[in-house]
Amino acid sequence: MRPSQAISVLALIAVLATGLAGCKDKRDPGFQGWVEADMIFVSPDEAGRVTKLNVREGDQVKVGDHLYSVDDDLQLADLNQNKATLANAQQTYDRAASLSKTGSGTQANLDSAVSALRVAEARVATSETRMARRKGFAPVAGTIQQIYFREGEMVAAQRPVLSIMPPGNMKLRFFVPETELPKLAIGDTVRIACDNCAADLTAKIYFIATSAEYTPPVIYSLEERNKLVYLIQARPSRPDALRVGQPIDVYLNPKTPVADKR
Repeated sequence: MRPSQAISVLALIAVLATGLAGCKDKRDPGFQGWVEADMIFVSPDEAGRVTKLNVREGDQVKVGDHLYSVDDDLQLADLNQNKATLANAQQTYDRAASLSKTGSGTQANLDSAVSALRVAEARVATSETRMARRKGFAPVAGTIQQIYFREGEMVAAQRPVLSIMPPGNMKLRFFVPETELPKLAIGDTVRIACDNCAADLTAKIYFIATSAEYTPPVIYSLEERNKLVYLIQARPSRPDALRVGQPIDVYLNPKTPVADKR
C-alpha cells in the first residue's frame, strides 16, 4: 500500500470513528426505573384458621367475589349466646309492657326492660357482623398478586391472607437529576421501554418529589448539584403490559422547559 493510500484509509477511519462517537453521544440513555403497585391487602378482623381458599395467584377477581373463609366456631357460639339473651330480654320487655298497660307495672321497670332489649339487639347485630366477616370478599377488581396464608394455616387478626393488585394502582418510579427537573411537569407523558415490551408504551407523570434524595453540603457546587436526584412517579397507559418489579427505561418527550414557559 502506497503512503498516500494509507493516509486516506487512516483519514476515513478517523471520520467514521468521529461520526460513531457523535451518534453515541447524542443517543438518549433515558432514566432507569422500575414498576411498582399499591396493593390492596384483604385480612380478617379476628384470628382464625383458613378453612377455604377460593383463588390462586394470578386469578382475576371482581368486586364482591368470595376469596376465602376463616373458621367461625367461636363467633357462632357467641352469636347463639347473644340470641338467647335477646330472647330473654324480649320476654322481659313484653311482660313489662303488658303490666304497664294495665297499671300494674312501673315506668322504671318498663324503661329498664327497653334498655336491656336494645343492648341485646345490639349484641346480636355485632355477633352477626363478626360472623359475616369470617369470609373475605374482594373490595376491588384486580389480580390476585400474592397469597400469604393457605387452607389449614392460622392467620393472626388483621394480617392479610392475600393481596390484590388493581390495574389502576400500578405505577412507575424513576429518578431524574436536578438539571432535568425544568423539563418535567405533572401531567406530562413519557415514553416507556423495557425488554421485549411493546414499542408504544407511555405513562403520565402524577408525582414529582419536592425534595432531593441526596442532600449535599450547604455550598451547592456544580459537582454536588449534579448528584441531586428527584423521585418521579407516573401511571402507565397500559398497565396490563407491565409486571411489578420489572426494570424499565423512561424517555422524556422533547418540549419547552417549564421555566421557559413562564
